[in-house]
Amino acid sequence: MYLIIAATTNPAKIQAISEGFSDLFEHQSCHTEGVEVDSGVAAQPTTNLETRTGARQRVAQARRLRPNADFWVAIEAGVEDGSAFAWVVVENQTQRGESRSASFMLPGVIVQSIANGKELGEEMARLTGIENIKQKGGAIGAFTAGKLSRTRVYYQAVILALCPFHNAIYQQNSD
Repeated sequence: MYLIIAATTNPAKIQAISEGFSDLFEHQSCHTEGVEVDSGVAAQPTTNLETRTGARQRVAQARRLRPNADFWVAIEAGVEDGSAFAWVVVENQTQRGESRSASFMLPGVIVQSIANGKELGEEMARLTGIENIKQKGGAIGAFTAGKLSRTRVYYQAVILALCPFHNAIYQQNSD
């Protein structure tokens, strides 16, 4: 059985990680546990680099906290140039996989609020009246009329970040 440590306690992110591993490693039992760790970046990352750095730092924190796992995974959501996205980082003892999720444009009112120091999740909760929206469908769910959710979009990025762990081509040395 694989023990996967999710560097989050957010149910939407844990579900995406759990489903991604279960679907990709369907013949291997997978158990996912969430841990609370700090990203080391702003609560609302506002650049691609800061978002990716936050995901990498979450994985590093999770590895220190739970060193005996098989995999450590982080999903860090960010905003840049008026678009929202997330970075997924997966590590095991020997390698790393990373993927950026699909992105979507945010309305100007939210872009302005983020520029003024607000977090996307808190602004979405304020504007939609959905308490703790970031642990539910998130902005993605609100803006797609529920057709997509954070879990579904993050699931795809988890699968893509896992490419190095199940494809022999990644293990080949190039000359």
